[in-house]
Amino acid sequence: MPKEWILNSAMNRFQLNFKRNVGPTSESIRKCEPKTLEEWKDYYFSNVRPKDHIVELGKKLYIKITEVISAEVEEITEQDCIDYMLQLVIDRTYDGYWTEIKTIYGQLEKALNYKIEPAPDNWDRLYNVDFFIKIKDKYIGLQIKPVNEGIQLSQIFKEKGLQQLTHEKFESKFGGKVFYIFSSKANGKKVIMNPAVIDGIKVEIQRLEK
Repeated sequence: MPKEWILNSAMNRFQLNFKRNVGPTSESIRKCEPKTLEEWKDYYFSNVRPKDHIVELGKKLYIKITEVISAEVEEITEQDCIDYMLQLVIDRTYDGYWTEIKTIYGQLEKALNYKIEPAPDNWDRLYNVDFFIKIKDKYIGLQIKPVNEGIQLSQIFKEKGLQQLTHEKFESKFGGKVFYIFSSKANGKKVIMNPAVIDGIKVEIQRLEK
């Protein structure tokens, strides 16, 4: 398995398995409709690429691994590995988290036609509020919760129950309710999982505007 991982990683990195190198394999095998492995092998070497060409690709892969990748590996230090792990776990996770949140509140701003602003630090601690919408002298609180495989909805609803008191304090002090917005990825894009919340926020905006 480790050997296969190295071979596969190097092959993909240097694009040796790309169509320009190995030909249209998926299309070719459907065209061939082989009943046996031997039948497919004969068809491929006769109609797609000759065996010598694939052998040359294998030799090129060996050179890439033993010379190019090997030289790169020798340059990696222990500190490089430590820095990379810290960046991956801390920096990239943080950047990804805030990119998602900014994407979601951008969608909210467009849907509500109201500016959404980051809450002061003490609001997060005191009221569990991440963002707010100002309506006259009142405020609506927002919490944006990314939902993925690592964060289940059941966890969030449990957390919501624990934060209920702080949200009631927010409403008592600032006049507006606090809303939860759940976000996730669909078709490669960040989306609001509970879009009905937008209607609830609009109703609250109308109430506070009166």
